[in-house]
Amino acid sequence: MSDEEETASQLTDNQKIEIAKWFLLNSPAGEIQYVAKDIRALLKNERLYLAAVSEAFPLYNKSHLICLEFPDRSGEVMVTSFSEIDKNEYIDPRTAQVAIIDHVKQVIEDARPAKDEELPSSYVEEYRSALDVEIIKYVSEAYPKGVCSVYCTSGKDVEEPGMDFELVVVICAARHSPQNFCNGSWRSVWNMEFKDELQMVEVRGKFEVGAHYFEEGNVQLDAKHECKDSTVFQSADDSAVSLTTIIRHHEAEYLNSLQKSYSKLPDTTFKDLRRKLPVTRTLFPWHNTQQFSLTKDIQKSLGLEGSK
Repeated sequence: MSDEEETASQLTDNQKIEIAKWFLLNSPAGEIQYVAKDIRALLKNERLYLAAVSEAFPLYNKSHLICLEFPDRSGEVMVTSFSEIDKNEYIDPRTAQVAIIDHVKQVIEDARPAKDEELPSSYVEEYRSALDVEIIKYVSEAYPKGVCSVYCTSGKDVEEPGMDFELVVVICAARHSPQNFCNGSWRSVWNMEFKDELQMVEVRGKFEVGAHYFEEGNVQLDAKHECKDSTVFQSADDSAVSLTTIIRHHEAEYLNSLQKSYSKLPDTTFKDLRRKLPVTRTLFPWHNTQQFSLTKDIQKSLGLEGSK
């Protein structure tokens, strides 16, 4: 028995499940199915495998904001913690439908109309739908393969001015190209608190960018960023335009900062990682490091070329 097999035999079933879950939850964007296949082969125990995937896949799907198409192609639903109604039910406020999800297969098994209590009041819906329209315009311009949705997470029953409510904007742009050994995704979540007494809308944004290159190697990018802003509480249409402008500004600013840091990689990080004289005994061409820049490749994998 090898050392690896002996170590594995000493682990309890719960420990094996937790280790399997860790690998599944840390799979790069678009790669959990490949990781699951390898874990199944390594565990050699269907009961342990099913226990691990049944817990890991829902968490992974929600954290990666995956988007699934309804069987009748009437729309799409984003799998997020904000759209979750029940364990396997997720609402699409744009079409007022609820999708029943198979998390492990990552498909919609069935769909039903949303109930009245699952939808916001007409007053809140006016703000939600107006913001949704503006966000769709922005995402279509900024992210070639982007998807988005707007949810009401608090104050769903507010019927008229005088009370607070909260909307959340979710944006995801993924580029999966495993045949070219690269996958990547952009994910941003914007919480917007409409405060009637202060006549202000407080905005909090969180970004996550991930990229994975695995041709003859394994290079991963995992970047996170948070920001805050605010604007005046206005009519539904005016608030939608103002809030979308804030999102556009902060996301463009962050993307520009990432691109600047990438352009410096050949002269800083990569240079420090290499030996003065490689094992090939050939000097590295520091005079022409731009040929090793990852900027364009990362932009392409994330589908961010031409974004503003």
